[in-house]
Amino acid sequence: MVAAEASSALFSVRTPGTSPKPGKFRNWPSSLSVPFKSKSNHNGGFQVKANASARPKANGSAVSLKSGSLDTQEDTSSSSSPPRTFINQLPDWSMLLSAITTVFVAAEKQWTMLDRKSKRPDTLMDPFGVDRVVQDGVVFRQSFSIRSYEIGADRTASIETLMNIFQETSLNHCKSIGLLNDGFGRTPEMCKRDLIWVVTKMHIEVNRYPTWGDTIEVNTWVSESGKTGMGRDWLISDCHTGEILIRATSVCAMMNQTTRRFSKFPYEVRQELAPHFVDSAPVIEDYQKLHKLDVKTGDSICNGLTPRWNDLDVNQHVNNVKYIGWILESVPKEVFETQELCGLTLEYRRECGRDSVLKSVTAMDPSKEGDRSLYQHLLRLEDGTDIAKGRTKWRPKNAGTNGAISTGKTSNGNSIS
Repeated sequence: MVAAEASSALFSVRTPGTSPKPGKFRNWPSSLSVPFKSKSNHNGGFQVKANASARPKANGSAVSLKSGSLDTQEDTSSSSSPPRTFINQLPDWSMLLSAITTVFVAAEKQWTMLDRKSKRPDTLMDPFGVDRVVQDGVVFRQSFSIRSYEIGADRTASIETLMNIFQETSLNHCKSIGLLNDGFGRTPEMCKRDLIWVVTKMHIEVNRYPTWGDTIEVNTWVSESGKTGMGRDWLISDCHTGEILIRATSVCAMMNQTTRRFSKFPYEVRQELAPHFVDSAPVIEDYQKLHKLDVKTGDSICNGLTPRWNDLDVNQHVNNVKYIGWILESVPKEVFETQELCGLTLEYRRECGRDSVLKSVTAMDPSKEGDRSLYQHLLRLEDGTDIAKGRTKWRPKNAGTNGAISTGKTSNGNSIS
């Protein structure tokens, strides 16, 4: 019924009296050729068989078709042959209509599901890559979503995750202001002089760790640090509440990539960076100099630490994030079970290559800050050369935040917004 109506709307049907000769078609385009197979019989006529022998469905209702073959003779004098019309010589359009209906129903179902999914309030939105420069073009801001592979056993972002975020935003900042040339965080003048950046100091204070699915906002900026270095600060806050979660500050120095020696701050490089310096104190000012740790007095020692190929960065030395993992290797396991890391200070003394073998030493500091425990750390090569030293601060788990701040204020009162 549906097929007949569709075809009658497209083509005019001739009456039996004016129909063309049975078995003959007039000038039809090749695209409308009827998919029949002809076979000559012994009487000089031909036999036509329809390919559509299955019972099709249109809109869920079965359409009955006559099965079998249609025999037609060229002998027009036969009185037993029914009158031929154009309508019964067309292919079965009901199968095509059924297929079209099935496609449209499936497409409508898919769009309905997609529309309902986009309106779900619990759908995670990933703002990664959304960044901008604020505060007169000197503060870089970028948002991140904490992913499942970035959390640790406590279901919170690991300290290594935070360090990777610091590094990522630093490079993106350089790129956004046009200072990322063909090197890893190097300005054009640094590339000319074969200079690279190396981190010499890092200080981190954690008020609260973000958890999986949290959206955080990172603000970072650079400042001058003495005559030979550059300082960089970070503030990580909760995008929804504005609570400051992590504060961090670092000092970088220049090294000649060929000689592997520290270099003075060239005037030309300073001119490139000076317009982007922020005149403010570091976000963490209570920096205390680290004392040398005697290996013999260490409470816990882990030997035989070696870097993997993936631990190297593009400057062909071990990435500074890896040092943190090595330091924590010698921390007693019971410390991880009952406490969480809330403060970290590192001083990088030497670079480390892929063939290096190190030992990690940890000693408990007898002095305490309230309920916070302090530990001293040392990374040393087999030949006795110190690679890095550090101090960590730990608080009891589930002890709340460490003086969480609800506004974006730096330690000197400047607002980051």
